[in-house]
Amino acid sequence: MSLDSMLPVAPARVRALVLPIGKVKRERFSSFVHRLNEEHVVHLRDITADGRPNRNMFSPLAFPDGAMFYDLITYVPPPSHLALAPFELFREPLALIAITDGQELENVAFSKRESANGYAPTMAERNIRTLYQELEELRDTYPKILTHQVLIFDYAPHTDTTIPIPEGIKTIPPVENSKRTTIKTIMCDISSLLLAEMTTLAKSFEGMTSIDSPGQAPTRPGLNGAAPWTSDDANPAARRNSQYAVPTVTRSASTSGAGDRSQARMSMPVPFKSLPFGSNNSSPSARPTTPVRSGLANPPTTFDDISSVNGSNPDVSSSETHSRPGSAGGTRSANQDKVSVQGFGPGGLNERWRNKGRGRATILVGSLYLQAGRWTDALKELIEGAVVAKSINDHLWHGKALELITICLLLLSWVGVEFQVPTVCLPTNDKTISSISRGPDAEEVDSDQPKHLRSLQSILPELLERIIGLYSRLSGEQLPPLPLSESIIRFCSLLTALHLSEGKLDKKSLDTIILSDSPTKTLTTSPRLTITPTRAQIATMLFKAFPSSAPELLTTVDRAVILSGIAAILGSLGFHRKKAMVVRELVSVSIGGLVEARTRGAAEVGIHPAAGLVALNTTNGHGNGAGALELGEGDIEHGIDAFLGLLCKIYGVVGFDDAVLDPSGKLPQASDTDSSVISRIQSQSSARQFGITNVKLNILRACINFSEALPDFNGVLKFSSDLLRTAGSGVAPGPRREDAAPIITRDEQVRLTTNISKTASLSERLGLGHLTAEYWDEFLVRGITLDPLPSTKTPVPHSKTVLPGVTTARTSQDVNPFIYNPFIRASDKAVVERTLVAGEAATFRITLQNPYEIDVDIESIKLVAEGAEFESSITSTVIGPYRTQILKLVGTPRAAGSLKITGAIVKVRGCRERRFPIFPQPWAPDTETKIKGIGLAALEQNKKLPFPGPRLKPDSIGLSVISAQPVVVIKSTSLYQSSVMILEGEQQVFSVTLQNLSTSTPADLLLFSFQDSTQAPLQTALTSRDATPAELYEYELILARKQALKLRKINGPKRYIAPGGTATFDFEILGKPGLTNGTIQVDYAYLGVPQDEISDQFHTRQVCLDLTITVNASVELARMDVLPIEGKIPKPIWTRLGAQEAETEPSLSDEEYCLLLLDLRNAWPSDMQVCLKADDDIMLKEHILPGNTNRVVFPVPRVYIDDPHASIPALNPSRQRQFVVSSSKITPEIERGNREAFWYREKILEKLSGSWKTLSGPARQGSIELRGIRLAPRMIEVIKIDEIGIDISVEGPPQAESRSTSPPSSPKGKEKKLGGRSTTANANTVFVDEFAQVKVRITNRTREPVHPMLRLLPSLRHRAAGAALDLVRKLAWNGTLQMALPRLGAGAEAEVCVGVTPLCRGEFEIAASVEETVLWDPADGDAVADQVGLAAPRRERSETEVMMDAVLGAKERRIWHSRRPCLVWVRDREDDD
Repeated sequence: MSLDSMLPVAPARVRALVLPIGKVKRERFSSFVHRLNEEHVVHLRDITADGRPNRNMFSPLAFPDGAMFYDLITYVPPPSHLALAPFELFREPLALIAITDGQELENVAFSKRESANGYAPTMAERNIRTLYQELEELRDTYPKILTHQVLIFDYAPHTDTTIPIPEGIKTIPPVENSKRTTIKTIMCDISSLLLAEMTTLAKSFEGMTSIDSPGQAPTRPGLNGAAPWTSDDANPAARRNSQYAVPTVTRSASTSGAGDRSQARMSMPVPFKSLPFGSNNSSPSARPTTPVRSGLANPPTTFDDISSVNGSNPDVSSSETHSRPGSAGGTRSANQDKVSVQGFGPGGLNERWRNKGRGRATILVGSLYLQAGRWTDALKELIEGAVVAKSINDHLWHGKALELITICLLLLSWVGVEFQVPTVCLPTNDKTISSISRGPDAEEVDSDQPKHLRSLQSILPELLERIIGLYSRLSGEQLPPLPLSESIIRFCSLLTALHLSEGKLDKKSLDTIILSDSPTKTLTTSPRLTITPTRAQIATMLFKAFPSSAPELLTTVDRAVILSGIAAILGSLGFHRKKAMVVRELVSVSIGGLVEARTRGAAEVGIHPAAGLVALNTTNGHGNGAGALELGEGDIEHGIDAFLGLLCKIYGVVGFDDAVLDPSGKLPQASDTDSSVISRIQSQSSARQFGITNVKLNILRACINFSEALPDFNGVLKFSSDLLRTAGSGVAPGPRREDAAPIITRDEQVRLTTNISKTASLSERLGLGHLTAEYWDEFLVRGITLDPLPSTKTPVPHSKTVLPGVTTARTSQDVNPFIYNPFIRASDKAVVERTLVAGEAATFRITLQNPYEIDVDIESIKLVAEGAEFESSITSTVIGPYRTQILKLVGTPRAAGSLKITGAIVKVRGCRERRFPIFPQPWAPDTETKIKGIGLAALEQNKKLPFPGPRLKPDSIGLSVISAQPVVVIKSTSLYQSSVMILEGEQQVFSVTLQNLSTSTPADLLLFSFQDSTQAPLQTALTSRDATPAELYEYELILARKQALKLRKINGPKRYIAPGGTATFDFEILGKPGLTNGTIQVDYAYLGVPQDEISDQFHTRQVCLDLTITVNASVELARMDVLPIEGKIPKPIWTRLGAQEAETEPSLSDEEYCLLLLDLRNAWPSDMQVCLKADDDIMLKEHILPGNTNRVVFPVPRVYIDDPHASIPALNPSRQRQFVVSSSKITPEIERGNREAFWYREKILEKLSGSWKTLSGPARQGSIELRGIRLAPRMIEVIKIDEIGIDISVEGPPQAESRSTSPPSSPKGKEKKLGGRSTTANANTVFVDEFAQVKVRITNRTREPVHPMLRLLPSLRHRAAGAALDLVRKLAWNGTLQMALPRLGAGAEAEVCVGVTPLCRGEFEIAASVEETVLWDPADGDAVADQVGLAAPRRERSETEVMMDAVLGAKERRIWHSRRPCLVWVRDREDDD
């Protein structure tokens, strides 16, 4: 049951004042009160009746079904409430229960004064005696209370000694030792005493002839005066006669000042400063001489004010007070107990006056019966009093009687007692019982509802309206605003419970009315017109209780209580906006009262009111701003915060979060995870679109003023930040898109942030560091990026599979550039930028936004990461107004592993340090174009539904942290300023020294890569689709075998640089055209394990040495040509070439050698010596002056190539396919010519080399670049040796040879080399008409057999073509000049002899040609190939043959001619003779 004073059955409750006594802690005291509240309903059947005959007026035996409802209060009611008695008896406490802790009995003495009852052997007994003395003091302090009782909770006495428990003190064992009925028995005992003492009070009311209404000036002096509720008389005889007898022992003299506020016990609550809580005035107080209403308007605040209001009356003697002690109720003085005798004789008051007093007394007795649980007797008395009051037009008391009758009927219905609605409750036009019995319409009658409940249900709304009309009627007596408003609120609460039960008065609705069970049904804005009473009727009645704005009619506390009651009922009815309006008024009322209370409190402690914000809290020991109102530690958090939070929720204020207080009640457990922040943003976005923004801002301003008036630091911080949050846009603006400016002025923003900063600083100085605000923008962090590491420290990832092959290649001098080199290629930028090294700092850029027009002072900011251990630097900054700002932070990973940067932990001045996720993308919620619901239910429903706006996704930075790595730098180099000048073809060697800067990590992996300016053009040329295969081969050759930079071969230990050590490496540089710069790239790492034990991946760092290279020309090849050898070469030439005459001269012929003509130019300003070398140790040296061009003639061997039409090879493995079809449109003849030129050129270059060296100036030497040689078809014919060799010779008769002589045209000794044989001219001399033989030797140099056909072609020498072939009567042949020869095997020779007879003298030339008659089929050549010892060729595929035909054309029959004709001299023998 709620302890609300405005419940429907509040007049039926009995107030009991519960106070602490002795030594008891606040938490223990609260738990004891809670145990008593569990048994606040005491049924009369459980109460033992008092056996005294003069104390049985309220005996529980008369109505066992009744019950007493206790309202346990821990405060003394204010005078404005006590002044309403006896009109409202339930406001005056009738019982006093003092509670102490039994566990403290043996710990410390409750009082230091000596006991008046003698020596106490134990500490517990001494304390119990002290408790009895304090009980007597409480009886003296509160003499108007009917019964006083001391309860010792958790009392566990020792079994060896028994301590006597004085009368008026009861013990309660601990919970574990208590029975189910222990507390219930205690409450029944207290109720038994109370019922007995209520007899005296009732008799006193019956004996009164005049009872004034509340707020009414007394009709005659000395009657019904407003005496103080607490007694100032120290005489114990001033108590009621029915109380316990005064003990005979005398108290100590120190007890006279026990009631003084300055000497109040610390375990008891401090009495209100406006109450006479133990005044020491010795004279009894008389009734006030001024109207009571003035006391309500200006309640007394000091003891002097109380004395002036309740001034002593010297005419009243103490004997009169003793004659009827305690007969006055409420704030009546002792004079009110006198019974006037003027009305009993002639000249007395008229009958109306006596009837008024008698009727009011009857109503008071009925009220006592109602509180005592005797509801049937109460109904009887109240009906009688109502009839009397109605007859004499006593409107206030008539309404009071009807109100109490209504409560009696409800209580009787609750216990199931049938009744008949009294006639006095019926309307004037419907008083017959038959009309009541008809009840509602037949179709609406519930057969399960009893008839008496239907009757009560039908008249209840009209009856309550009539009661309110009686209270509000203008007459000589007018009800004060407080009881009128509270009565209306009680009626509306009753009707609300009936409405929530669907307008039916049944068990459910009665439980809600009597026991104040909270309704489980929540009403929405949908109309409920079919239920009586309707919500509109209840709301109309309720707003009649709205207090007037006149400040003199109600105190601030009463006005706040009334507004709270109105707001509570409006909330139950579902009128949340009306409720918010009332709560808004409540806040305004409270602010003024709080300011006044703070001012008074500051004046009492002697400080300036402006300093009360701090001083009052520290003086009263409160840490959260509750000192001005004397609130408990938890009252702010559990009461005011919830109250203001509800107000803000109704208006749709954009709050931070619905966080729940932690168990200590200090710091809200706000979650800052990504999901929580996203949910919070979406919830705030929904709230931002709900309601009216200006109204929200006004509500928050009122909440701030309310919190400042308390003062409540936490409220000031919370609502100030909520105001900034509500005024903000709540979006993440993009570039030139959303307008994120707040809707309040800049001055107000500055004022709010300053208020937050000052309040937080003040809280920290007071030791309340946990009180902080929540930052008002969830999109503070808009981005975090990692600055790229320096190029020398960037770790580059590599797969394990690339390491062994690359390592093998790096250890050689010649590195194939076409092999995949993962170290020279550009690394994946995204992967490299997200790799960090353990122990090395990295720089992060964090983007912060401030959409407000104020500076945001960030006290500290650091990165927050997940995964590997990470340490972030902490810095501070100030973000300017309405901007985004980039801040640099340094973070250091401490261990290897995966790392994820998820946000930043930011501490804004005055705000809580919290984590902010990263929101890099612009975001703004969608604006609702169609409103689908209204009211708070729509807002809550929208929060439960999926968010309709764009998706909000926080960002994170995934990083990979590797183990510690060395840092290698280039310490020095042998080159001056890393630059070098070199000549073409020259090689130089330089050294580079590397140093490891790391003091703990060595470098055990060193890999070198090279780049130069010639590689890019060559790579570009390699990708050209127009390049011929010969050009591609040339480009690849230059890349592979003409590298500008390379590492000299190292014959030593493994490459290794110790921590802090150095290592030196030698490199070679080659001068080549187009070389202007080069780079030596060193990839290094610390593996720590052998290379074959690496798991999956490793990382390397790079350090580069950039070289500036200048290449100058040396010896250039200006022109070249190839010439055949004609005749014999003189000996001086061979001697100059360094050949030995005996060995060289016999073999030198045009069949084996040709002459190479070279024009060499010296482009260097120094004398040059050129040296050319060929096979057979042929060497030529030539001296060339600067700028001169010398022509050099050099014999070179002729070349035979088995397949000159073979495809041009590719040095790049990726291009090494079997056949490459040229992309250019050329004929097969041109393709065959290009291939022949390529192969013969390559053969010549294999046999030829050249070098140079300077003869003056600095010594330099190098090689001549001869790859500029290009062969024309004419040159190829000179160089090449045919596949079929043809040797022709003529032999005469043997006898003729001995007599032959040399012809005159052929000098003796002239030699001819024919077919590799040296013959003289005499051998070719024949005679006329003599037989001779022409021998033709055919040599097959190929690897395939041929089918030859020999043709001989004799002709006259030195004749024209036509005449030369006319051989009629000149030569005679034996056979034909054309003959088919058998197949000639590979490498075989064949000799053919043809008889010839010259018929005339002269000089003849015999030429020959061999033609292939049939193409050789490889399928038929296996046997022959085996015979000659050659492997059979592989069978070609049909596709291959087609491709060959497409490139080189279809294979055709070939023909070969003799290089020179055979010269034959024909002579007459007679001439020879």
